[in-house]
Amino acid sequence: MTPDAQAEIAVFLSRPDTYGVCAGAVDRIDTHISIVWLARNRALKLKRAVRFDYVDFSTAELRRLACEAEVRLNRRTAAQLYRGVVSVTREADGSLALGGGGTPLDWLVEMTRFDQDSLFDRLAAEHHLDLTLMRDLAAAIARLHACARIRSDHGGRAGMSWVADGNALGLLEQGGGVLDAGICARLAAETQAAVVAHAARLDIRRRGGLVRECHGDLHLRNICLLNGVPTLFDGVEFNEEISCIDVLYDLAFVLMDLWRRRLSAHANVVLNEYLACTTDVDALCLMPLFLSCRAAVRAKTSVTAAKSQTDPTRRAELEAIARNYLGLAMRFLHPPPARLIAVGGFSGSGKSTLARALAPDIGAAPGALVLRSDVMRKSLLGVAPLTRLGSEGYSPDVTHQVYRLLRDRACAALKAGHAVIADAVFADPAERQALERMATEIDVPFSGLWLEAPAEVLARRISDRPLDASDATPAVLDRQLTAGGAPIEWSRLDGSADVETVLDHARTILA
Repeated sequence: MTPDAQAEIAVFLSRPDTYGVCAGAVDRIDTHISIVWLARNRALKLKRAVRFDYVDFSTAELRRLACEAEVRLNRRTAAQLYRGVVSVTREADGSLALGGGGTPLDWLVEMTRFDQDSLFDRLAAEHHLDLTLMRDLAAAIARLHACARIRSDHGGRAGMSWVADGNALGLLEQGGGVLDAGICARLAAETQAAVVAHAARLDIRRRGGLVRECHGDLHLRNICLLNGVPTLFDGVEFNEEISCIDVLYDLAFVLMDLWRRRLSAHANVVLNEYLACTTDVDALCLMPLFLSCRAAVRAKTSVTAAKSQTDPTRRAELEAIARNYLGLAMRFLHPPPARLIAVGGFSGSGKSTLARALAPDIGAAPGALVLRSDVMRKSLLGVAPLTRLGSEGYSPDVTHQVYRLLRDRACAALKAGHAVIADAVFADPAERQALERMATEIDVPFSGLWLEAPAEVLARRISDRPLDASDATPAVLDRQLTAGGAPIEWSRLDGSADVETVLDHARTILA
């Protein structure tokens, strides 16, 4: 079926009576490879009869297979949205029908319609994207990656070279007169150099099962809020080179999208929550390359879209967006150096609040890895972060293991070139010295911050604190206060001040 032959189907799907009485208005959304109709509580997607270098929908059979693959893949994360595949049939009287008894002409993905205002890109544009949603978003991505089919026949060095080559060619062909040719050439050369530099690790990850059947297009427009839960949808089914990728490259798309929108705290929470689920910290060395490639992809698609625009205003907007993405791609490839920051203090002093607030602005995008001893203790003992532990969870032996695990993870991330903030009490001088010695051995700058506040303030905060990974009680605080004072070698901050004042003081010290 040709694109012209699909025109009859498009007219049929645009009519309200196709969907029954009182269907109301039918909304249509067009992209370069599909058309979506929104009617009542349904969404129907028709794949255009097109063939490009990255997608082939040129026959009805190919479109049927693609529809089935789209439903199968997206039901992993959005089963409540993806109803199935429905045919458009030619009936005996010559009319068209949805799922009729006549000859199938084409195939549609049938979905449950949802409120478009729940899309994360719209929430972000309206400044309504709640930071607390990022933990659940990271967990949803981690669950997808954990269950996704391993595809060691893709990815690795070859897969990232394919991405880099495609970006370089697309920016060269489409960016003429819009994008700085020198910057495009430099980006292409530096990206390929980064692929070569990380080739061994990319291939080790591929052989180790970390190239999987991922989402492939994980930006904010393909995430919505359903019943209060971040839901991933519209993953790529039409090209395995795009969808069968390293799991961290999949994650990098949403991190890049958040970062570009100046939602650095959101991006940092997603990164930290994802790594808390996966512990994949030694691969952080790949994040500059992955983020850069994601930005370059959007630069390429934006400038390509600008070429087809007849509206001069919209064309200029897309060209400006493409230039912005191009600059971002270059900046990602040149991250600031790694550093280690320790935030210590007795329970209730505000360590975790300060660590989270500092992290987005420390080190390479999307900010520092935050290692919180309270969370790591629960992970070490195989319980959920909010599970309360008894005294056995705080024995000297367990505590020693927690601090050793914290140092090991910090060391792996720092060696990967990523900044780390270690969040723990650090009351024991031996633990402080061990952390500083590790930073010296791997030659990264170290800064120690000690938060202190009057005992009554600490006790009140502990009593008022909602359910949290920390199991501290006023009795625990009494033991900490009795055991010892602050480390004199670390910079002291007044933890009883408001959050912004403490944060400003910390930033001054770290600068």
